[in-house]
Formats: sequence, C-alpha cells, structure tokens
Amino acid sequence: MRAESVQPTNNALRTDVQIRTLATPLFLDPSDMICSFTHTVIIPSKDGTIASMEDTYRWALVTAIAPIAWGGNYFVTHQLLPTGSPLWGAAIRAIPAGLLLLGVSRTLPHGSWWWKSLVLGVLNVGAFFALVYLSAQLLPTGVAAAVMALSPLVMMLFAWALAREQPRRMSLIAGVAGIVGVIAIVVAPVETMNPLGILCAAGAMSMSSLGFVLAKRWRGSNAVLASTSWQLLAGGGVMLIAATIFEGAPPTLNVGAGIGFGYVIVVATALAYVVWFTGFAHLSIATVGLIGLLNPVTGVLLGVIFGGENFTVIQVAGIVLIFAAIYLAQRDSVHGRRSEVLTLTK
Repeated sequence: MRAESVQPTNNALRTDVQIRTLATPLFLDPSDMICSFTHTVIIPSKDGTIASMEDTYRWALVTAIAPIAWGGNYFVTHQLLPTGSPLWGAAIRAIPAGLLLLGVSRTLPHGSWWWKSLVLGVLNVGAFFALVYLSAQLLPTGVAAAVMALSPLVMMLFAWALAREQPRRMSLIAGVAGIVGVIAIVVAPVETMNPLGILCAAGAMSMSSLGFVLAKRWRGSNAVLASTSWQLLAGGGVMLIAATIFEGAPPTLNVGAGIGFGYVIVVATALAYVVWFTGFAHLSIATVGLIGLLNPVTGVLLGVIFGGENFTVIQVAGIVLIFAAIYLAQRDSVHGRRSEVLTLTK
C-alpha cells in the first residue's frame, strides 16, 4: 500500500475516514491503520501475531532461569552458608553482584534514579535478602521457597493498583491453582514449621512483589543491566551499614561457605535478577509472577535429592498443580495474542 492517505469514493463516511500506513512501525507488529474522527483501530498482521506468540514463549523460558536459580538458593543457604548473620549475608550477596553488573553496564544512576534505586534496593534487595536468608535458615528448603511463591497473586494486586494492569481471568485462575499447589507443599511437613521463618518468608514475598511492580513501572529507557546493578548496590550498601552496626564483624567463611556465596552472588543474584527484570520488560506482571512458581518446585526437588527432606504424595500433587498453573498462564498469554487482532482505542 502506498504511504499517501486515500479517500474511499463509495463510503458515506469518506470525509472522516482515511486508509493509510502508520508513520512509524509498531513496537511488536507490522500493521495497517484505519483512522477516523472518533477512534483508531490497529490491525496486526498474521505474521506479526505469530512472531509475538513466539516471543512470549522465548521470554518465558529466559525468565524461568530466575526462579529455578532462586529455588537452588534456598538449598545452598540452608546447607552451606553461616547462620546468625543475615545482614552480612545480604550485603555479601548483593554488593559483589552489583559491582559485577555495573562493570558490564558502565552506567551510573541519573536524576530521580538516585532515590528510586534506594527504594527499589531496599524492597528488592536489602531487606528482601536479609529476610530470605533468615527464612532459609529457619525453614526446610521447599517450605521457604513455597511461601515465596505466593507472590504471583500479590504482584497482580499491586500491578492492578499501581500500574493499572488488570489481570486476565485465566491468570487469576492460574494464580489460585498455584496457591493451592503451594499450600500442598507447605502443609505436608507440618512438624517442621517455624512461625518466625514463615513470617520472614511472607515479609520478603510482600516487599519484593511491591518492588518488582515499581521496578517495571519506573524502568523507562534504562538498560536492565544498569538498573539492576543500581538496585543491588543501593540495597547492599544499606545492608552493609546495618550489618556493621547490629552484627559487628563479618562471619568467618570456610571453603563450603565460599562456594555457596559464589553460587548465590553469580547465579542466584547477578544472572537471576537480570533475566527476571528482562522478563518484566517483555511480559506482563501476571505472566512473570506465575513463572515464579518454578521456585518452590526447584526448592522441593533439591531438598529431597540433596538434603534428605521428606517427599510426600501431597507434595507431588502440589507440584503437578503448579505446573498446570504455569501451563494455564502461558496458554492464556498466547490466546491473548491471538484474540487481540483488533485493538480499539476510543
């Protein structure tokens, strides 16, 4: 089609209707546009819709690296890292990872991102890491990871309230199914429950859910590597000050703790946070949150294989339900791509 506007000759509304190509391409789909004086209808092409579906699956797989790494983090913290120093554990985890990413991105914060980095650093990194560290010490691997997996619905609520991202019906159903699966994992080993550990895990889940939604809302044009490094350094700096005041000297690390922190810093922090925030840049908050359900699955399986923890029929049923919830979320996302052939903005 030519770029010039064309007036259809046999249309009663021809004085108010133009058929033309877009001045610039859309972000995802090659499209044509029909413009009238009351509304705009964007018609994605078939090839563009298929490409968007493929992108959804690809970014979902990339994002899944994060919860799998975090599920392993609970096991490593529980088995290898020193107890009694959650503030130092958070600082040792965050600062080296932040410096690593800052060295790659070579970009400093600017403007409002100085205070935004501090807020997100506390929510997503500082207090979050300390509470996760405590919960991993006080709870079995699978239970700690499972409580954190309640975050999908909490993120959907925050996204609805703060980012006006209304969850789709199937996403809500998948979230509820995931919660049932999580409960099945949590209630199985009732005799090992620690109330303080549950409170720490729930606090970490709530803070990070809010922080992730704010990070998506505030991201703007900043590169993921850069904004992630700012959050890690800000949160790690706060924890370093708190650790020095309240815990004194840092803990002594043996070889096992050094290996454990190596995994936590490089894999469960630097790599995991980059792919996680990359997922938020390409997927909806509901989709990313539901992918996070892979966290407790990983935690339970590692706890059973390497930690000698109990594995019950109820937990098996919970894991199956979690995979079903993830499948529903991805199916709903693809269905949404297919159904959005016409997007009407009045």
